[in-house]
Amino acid sequence: MAAREDTTGPTPRTTKDGVLAAVGPRLRELRRRHGMTLAELAERTGINESTLSRLEGGSRKPTLELLLPLAEVHSVPLDVLVGAPRTGDPRIHIRPVTRDGLTYVPLSRPGGVQAHKLLIPPRPGAEPVPRTHEGFEWLYVLAGRLRLILGERTLVLTPGEAAEFDTHVPHWLGPDDDRTVELLVLFGHQGERAHLRARQEPLRGSADGTH
Repeated sequence: MAAREDTTGPTPRTTKDGVLAAVGPRLRELRRRHGMTLAELAERTGINESTLSRLEGGSRKPTLELLLPLAEVHSVPLDVLVGAPRTGDPRIHIRPVTRDGLTYVPLSRPGGVQAHKLLIPPRPGAEPVPRTHEGFEWLYVLAGRLRLILGERTLVLTPGEAAEFDTHVPHWLGPDDDRTVELLVLFGHQGERAHLRARQEPLRGSADGTH
């Protein structure tokens, strides 16, 4: 009696087609989450706008040559772009990002609420300039003394203290002395765009770029 062929699992071609089809929507979501237009992304990557549009729409096949600059601009590993299955390794690929003198260390994968370790060095002579943006922010002081200006209030937080606030309220974060402050920070998509957008744009009240 001949053995019956097992057809219950996905064929390599079906799996490959499914992976490739999911790349376009994933690229569109990353671009929109970072607040970028196709023209801005084209300028950042050197990939023409028409090709980017076709990639997102699924009519252009993604290649390594196209995905590498996109992964770099979006600050994500390639496996995030192609939706590669998790290998069981829970570790996060830590890639620090420096913006306006502040260092953000990502502690979570892209999507949803973002967790970062934030390092704020002292800036002698810099005047606090509170600013606002969409969303919320939660922070926990790991080391140093944090000076938090929130609306009309000024607070000093020490290691082990936490704060949560609506970022529509004018706010500013910085060291209360001459030591770098280390924080654990959580923010949503709007906060990610405000702090880590690929192309920095002045926000309301951000004359010196300080948080």
